[in-house]
Amino acid sequence: MFASVSSLQPHLLSLLRIVSSLVLFSYGTQKILHFPAAERVPDVGSLSWIAGLLELVLGFLVLIGFQTRAAAFVLSGLMAFAYFIGHASKSLYPAQNGGVAAILFCFVFLYIVAAGAGPFSVDAVTKRKQATA
Repeated sequence: MFASVSSLQPHLLSLLRIVSSLVLFSYGTQKILHFPAAERVPDVGSLSWIAGLLELVLGFLVLIGFQTRAAAFVLSGLMAFAYFIGHASKSLYPAQNGGVAAILFCFVFLYIVAAGAGPFSVDAVTKRKQATA
């Protein structure tokens, strides 16, 4: 049974990458493009705004699977930074300090750095074209 599930691994990697980056990308659209509307919007040039810009741009790159490993590496670091700057000082426990999403994003993107983009990505298409050339 698990052998047949193992054959899905590359496709599920792509799905994990797409869903994770889409969620992170939505944080960027909210901070930078003000969509969906938010009660508070960060000031241009603030730390939160810069984080939003990275979430928007690099989140989109990871979403489409272009330069995935480099973009995911920066996003993993961004999420680690967000956790320690914005959450860890409130409490040791992520469920109490509001940092669950930051930790999960950090390690999902770190995994994507190691695993790559998967078959449904611009990176995979580029690699296939280079192999046939």
